[in-house]
Amino acid sequence: MNHYETVFILNPVLSEDQIKETVKKFEDYLLSKGAEMIWKEDWGLKKFAYPIQKKKSGFYHLFEFKAPGEVVGPFELEFRRDDSILRYLTVRFDKHAAAWAAVRRDRIKAKQKN
Repeated sequence: MNHYETVFILNPVLSEDQIKETVKKFEDYLLSKGAEMIWKEDWGLKKFAYPIQKKKSGFYHLFEFKAPGEVVGPFELEFRRDDSILRYLTVRFDKHAAAWAAVRRDRIKAKQKN
């Protein structure tokens, strides 16, 4: 199983319930394909440097997961099919990036406890 991170941007006109539903849909898709969800983050509404599909902002979300390589292609196809997704990017981690992500997660968890 490879270690991946996906960041995707949701349309800013979606309601809070629609955002939760869309994020849950993609998480359920990964879990149904045998992926192991390591970390999820909601980065909130961010302004873009330039317009994307005539939108000036979007809701950012991050998934960090472990999955077989053949899962990523169909997963990204689901992003392309969903009109509420403005952009997405999936990267495969090497051992150094995975170690850095673990340190980053620990820092975030420590901040949340305080």
